Amino acid sequence: MPIYHLSAKVIGRSAGRTATASAAYRSGERIADERTGEIFDYSRKRNIEHCEIIAPDNAPAWMHDRAQLWNAVERVEARKDAQLCREVEVALPRELSPAARLELIREFTRSEFVDRGMVADISIHNPQDRDGSEKPHAHVLLTMRELLGDGFGNKARDWNDKAVLERWRENWADYANRALERAGIDERIDHRSYEDQGIDREPQPKLGGAAALERRGIQTERGDELRAVQARNALRDRLRRILERFTDRADILLGRGAATVREKALSAKERIDALFGRGNATTEKPDAPDRDR
Repeated sequence: MPIYHLSAKVIGRSAGRTATASAAYRSGERIADERTGEIFDYSRKRNIEHCEIIAPDNAPAWMHDRAQLWNAVERVEARKDAQLCREVEVALPRELSPAARLELIREFTRSEFVDRGMVADISIHNPQDRDGSEKPHAHVLLTMRELLGDGFGNKARDWNDKAVLERWRENWADYANRALERAGIDERIDHRSYEDQGIDREPQPKLGGAAALERRGIQTERGDELRAVQARNALRDRLRRILERFTDRADILLGRGAATVREKALSAKERIDALFGRGNATTEKPDAPDRDR
C-alpha cells in the first residue's frame, strides 16, 4: 500500500552542515568544497537510482553542474550561521515503475519549486526495507536565493512561509495519486493526519538513524517503539472487527431489539478508545526527516 511522507528542512552552517557535503551524499558523488578545501566523496554509496538538476529557463548553464552549483551557494553565504539550502524528502510509491516514479518527482519538482525560481537537485534512493521490499524515496535540494543575471540575488523569504509548506504537502498527495491513477492502481495516499481523516490509528514513529541498525538485525529503542505502536494498532483493528461482527449479527438476529445490544457495543468501543488513549493516539506529529528512509 502506498505511504505518504513529505518532510522539509533547512540545511545550515549553524548545525555544522555544508551544501557541498549534502549534495555529494545524496547524489553519491565526489565534490570538493572550494571554501573549506574539504573533499566529500560518496562515490561508493549504493542504492542511488537517479540524479539530475532541474533549473528555471533563465538559470545560467553552469548551475546544471552539481559541484559548481553548491560551491556557488557556499560562496554567496557569508554568515557563520547561514541557511544554505532546503531539502524536501518524499516517499515514492513502490507500486510505480522506476520510470513512473521519475516522471512523478520531475513533474512535482518543476511545478512546485522550479517554476517558483528555485534550482532543484534531485536524487532518487531505493534502499531495501526491513521486509526486503523496495523503499524508494527522493531527496530534493533547493536553492534559497532568487536568480539574478549569472548568479544569485537576495534570499526569497516568501519560500519560508508555513503556508507554502502546507501547499507542498497537499499537492504532493495530489501528484502521487494522479500517478497511481495513470498506472491503474486503486490505492491512494492522503496528506492529512489520521485524526483529520477520521481514522482511529496511532501514527507510527520514524526510525531515523536507527533504520540502518534495524536492517542489520540490531534492535533499537526506536525500533521497539515502532513495534509497540504496530502491535497496538493491530490489536485495535482486531477489536474493532469483532465489534462490527457483533453489532451486525445483533441487527440480523434481534431486529429492532438490537438497539440495546448496539448501545452496549458502542459502550465497549468507548472503552477501547479509552484503553488506547484516543487523544494521544490520533495526534499525528509533523514529519521528521530521515537520513535514508
